Amino acid sequence: MSQSEPLNASFRDPAGFLYRRDGELYRQVNQGYESHYDLLMSSGLYRRLVDEQLLIPHREVDAELACSAAAARVIRPEPVAYISYPWEWCFSQLQDAALTTLRIQQIALQYGMSLKDASAFNIQFHRGRPTLIDTLSLEPHREGQPWVAYRQFCQHFLAPLVLASYADCRSLKLMQAYIDGIPLSLASRLLPLRTWLKYPLLAHIHLHAKAQQRYADGPKQRVVKVSALGMQALLDGLTGLASRLRWQPAGSQWGDYYTATNYAGSALADKTRLVESFLDLCPGAGLLLDLGANTGRFSRLGLERGFDVVAMDVDELSVERCYRTARDTPGQSLLPLVQDLSNPSPACGWALQERMSLLQRGEAQVVLALALLHHLVLSNNVPLENCARLFARLGRNLIIEFVPKNDSQAQRLLATREDAFPGYHVEGFEAVFANYFEIVESAAIRDSERRLYLMRTIV
Repeated sequence: MSQSEPLNASFRDPAGFLYRRDGELYRQVNQGYESHYDLLMSSGLYRRLVDEQLLIPHREVDAELACSAAAARVIRPEPVAYISYPWEWCFSQLQDAALTTLRIQQIALQYGMSLKDASAFNIQFHRGRPTLIDTLSLEPHREGQPWVAYRQFCQHFLAPLVLASYADCRSLKLMQAYIDGIPLSLASRLLPLRTWLKYPLLAHIHLHAKAQQRYADGPKQRVVKVSALGMQALLDGLTGLASRLRWQPAGSQWGDYYTATNYAGSALADKTRLVESFLDLCPGAGLLLDLGANTGRFSRLGLERGFDVVAMDVDELSVERCYRTARDTPGQSLLPLVQDLSNPSPACGWALQERMSLLQRGEAQVVLALALLHHLVLSNNVPLENCARLFARLGRNLIIEFVPKNDSQAQRLLATREDAFPGYHVEGFEAVFANYFEIVESAAIRDSERRLYLMRTIV
């Protein structure tokens, strides 16, 4: 008998939910949402949003596949290769997701519908573009009704973007602590005084925060009717504000890694050749995780071979540059994410099951760990054993670079600390990793002390 497994991230919406049945992903449309769904499909809005790559496509399937008796329809959405969360996005990713949400709302109004949710979790980067994945978040628009998702938009998108732009980009990590959106009262307190002198920020952040506090425990706030022109003005204003926000980084440790390092050109060319040859020995489909990807130089080699590539790095500037390059390159569906492997994204939300940890998002076909291991061991004091165990949990095939202590970059890490890593050498590395992997290929990188390995997990 087929078993249905409702997804823990999809339990809050009474309109329907996602579930898996025999390994396939479905979305149940509940009877209470049926008329709204019919309007979405018959009005032309669904086709318009899908054609503009703003909404995830789906197809209707037999209602007998429903998860419960409350179902009116069952749809099968196009799968998203990798689920990411807002606190893992760089500034431009969050900004593009915000603008996508506003664009969808503007189009929806033309078809008599409106977004009832403006959650950042409803957006995923699908085929390189921010895309709405919650098909059931659109409802009929009532003339004169204000945008019910305005507050949520400000908390999920506007507040973190403004904080990153005017205070510190690291504030985007607050979204992990506040999964229902950064409280506007907190954003208002953290922003510099000069933001009170800018009317859009005064209206959408500071005064909005005061209004929330005023009515939090008092009488219900009076609902003011909003004309069609007023709604359009609100959306135009939010779009203009979100578009104008900028993050001007002062620099970072690794953002210029490939131009600032003394890595010889011949060594980089040989490393590229070896990575390509090792990738060709791996199955050319499925997920590739590039850990410590920097600006994605080697991630793109995986794209060329048909992998779904996620490029992770701890450095916000590197991820920002990686994303902008991918976004501006036609047909490139690379997904860059900010991820600290020494403190990766945990499971969180309701019952610690609503949002998945890094390790819960599926096994990769290939893991790239280039010029990464020495950072984990020499900078973060992570034993080789722990590194090997993590890499084995993340993927089936591992392409890893060993950087010895006498390498200039390793010396840079050891310059201000005592060398307490007696087991960090090629022989120790190979012995530890042999507990989890078999070495398929290995080769020295020309004109360097480094060595590259292709390993496969021991089943």
